[in-house]
Amino acid sequence: MKLTYQTEQKETTHFLYIQGDLIGDDVGPKLVEIVTNSVNDKIKKFVIDLKEVRYISSSGIGVLITMLTKMRNSGGEVYLTSPSEHVKKLLIITKLNNIFTVFDTLEEAKEKLA
Repeated sequence: MKLTYQTEQKETTHFLYIQGDLIGDDVGPKLVEIVTNSVNDKIKKFVIDLKEVRYISSSGIGVLITMLTKMRNSGGEVYLTSPSEHVKKLLIITKLNNIFTVFDTLEEAKEKLA
């Protein structure tokens, strides 16, 4: 399933809504570019909503880690929200659940980060 995304900016938080399979294809560099632009705009909180993501490949994980590294290098943070059961298991297996702050819902993230 091809990856599509929308972005939304609210004050100092940037939201990225991803739909489809995150496999680090040609969309990967575009997602990293969104983070780079956020860093340049002095955004410190970057929320990635995974509710509509069915599958993440190792390259997709690489994209997430690159995004996290860019944000952290500028004093910011990347948060993941609403992972499916499959994606949640993947985050646990790869220990990424220890690296990323993961919220069960987008609402919870918005509340905690407000």
